[in-house]
Amino acid sequence: MGPRPDSGNRPLADRGGPTVPAWWRDAKLGIFIHWTPASVPGWAPTEHEIGPLLASDRHNPLAEIPYTEWYENSLRFPNSSVSRHHAEVYPNRPYADFAADFRAGLDTWDPQDWARRFRAAGARYLVLVAKHHDGFCLWPTAVPNPHRANWCTERDVVGELGEAARGEGLRFGVYYSGGLDWTFNDHPIGSPSDLFAAVPDGSYAAYADAHVRELIDRFRPDVLWGDIAWPGNRKALTNLVAHYRAVVPDGVVNDRFMPHSVLSGALKNRAAAVLINGGARRMAQRDRGIVPPKPPIFDTRSPEYSAIDRVSHTAWESVRGIDRSFGFNRNSDPAHFLTKDQLSWSFCDVVSKGGNLLLNVGPRGADGRIPDPQLTRLHWLAELLDTDADGIVGSRPWVTPGDRGGGREVRYWADRGNVTVAIHHPGPTGSLELWDLAATAATRVRALGRGEAHSTATATTGPLTIHWQGGGDGPVALFSVSGAVAARSGLHPERAVW
Repeated sequence: MGPRPDSGNRPLADRGGPTVPAWWRDAKLGIFIHWTPASVPGWAPTEHEIGPLLASDRHNPLAEIPYTEWYENSLRFPNSSVSRHHAEVYPNRPYADFAADFRAGLDTWDPQDWARRFRAAGARYLVLVAKHHDGFCLWPTAVPNPHRANWCTERDVVGELGEAARGEGLRFGVYYSGGLDWTFNDHPIGSPSDLFAAVPDGSYAAYADAHVRELIDRFRPDVLWGDIAWPGNRKALTNLVAHYRAVVPDGVVNDRFMPHSVLSGALKNRAAAVLINGGARRMAQRDRGIVPPKPPIFDTRSPEYSAIDRVSHTAWESVRGIDRSFGFNRNSDPAHFLTKDQLSWSFCDVVSKGGNLLLNVGPRGADGRIPDPQLTRLHWLAELLDTDADGIVGSRPWVTPGDRGGGREVRYWADRGNVTVAIHHPGPTGSLELWDLAATAATRVRALGRGEAHSTATATTGPLTIHWQGGGDGPVALFSVSGAVAARSGLHPERAVW
């Protein structure tokens, strides 16, 4: 499927590139997969989500990061929670040893099972971490690591999962950590300024470029997902992205390929580090998560453990784990996982503002199995999307994302000339005035999923009232409204932000 014209979705800094393809805008749900040697110990502190941690005044907050995939970096802080745990459970064992356990676990890994489960959950695309910050590659690369021998899998995890995903009708993308590789630069990262200062220099830029070109040419990924930064300059990045667009014309590039040369000059002195750390703290307080700076070339934005508060004309995806980590964390308690209410409503909120949800799954490192608490959350998404996938998949933002009405939160999005209304905590029976919608003689309301619904209005210019019954006690109820107008602007639903 090729790109279709989609005004308003081409980043201003990348006007020469393609528009964001329809398949990505239609998808609404993607699955991120973090599965690395760090999944073997699978442990991180759980006291804070990443946003509140970075917003705090804690010294070296990243030493206590809740992400298990950062296990190797956390070990470099002798007093960190991970170091204390490691000393107790794995005394004197270096991180690199976990690769052998990880490789052994591949014997029981079933990529077809993963793909079937992700498709059943309602996902339309996957993004697999092909190489995270530890530098370990999940394919038998022809570009060997010069610092750690055999630092990759013999089994082609990337290729096999890509084939299984596409066999289920899913798009398949790859994540590559261009900004960090701890086999090239193992400087401890405790703060945001450390993060960017730790981007390797020297031969690493050519190494990373060769890796990504290999991934592009070998696997033709539908999504090219970078992280942290890009070690080369803007010219090198432009050439790389041009190669990707030539090979995958309807592919998507995320917003984390910031050329390192743009950042490196600002990180040479202590005063700059203080400014960067203070700025990062204020942004985390404002955004309640991580919002990457805009690079010169990108297609989609990727707020992390965060979302946006308005309809966006730029394509975006909300990126987060099912608990407080991306990688598998055996330290997570039930309270650290998204509840059914949180997951269902946050998904509706993202869709109403024109975004996708890229929800992470973290398989176990020892056997490649997806833990039951994560499978439960995938089942919850399947229930929501099974209500009426056609009312969600392929939708676009309406003229407003929604507000509170009658004490309940409401979200709207446009679906082929109709308006889908999502009501939070509806109860099995009830009614609600929607002040954003006005009825006409042609207005009809249909309950999506179980139950029945109808509408009433005292006048064609008055608020639309939805009545429902028999809808169960789920956290969200969805209704399709046809023939209504936007009460505040007079616009018809088909005038949505397409």
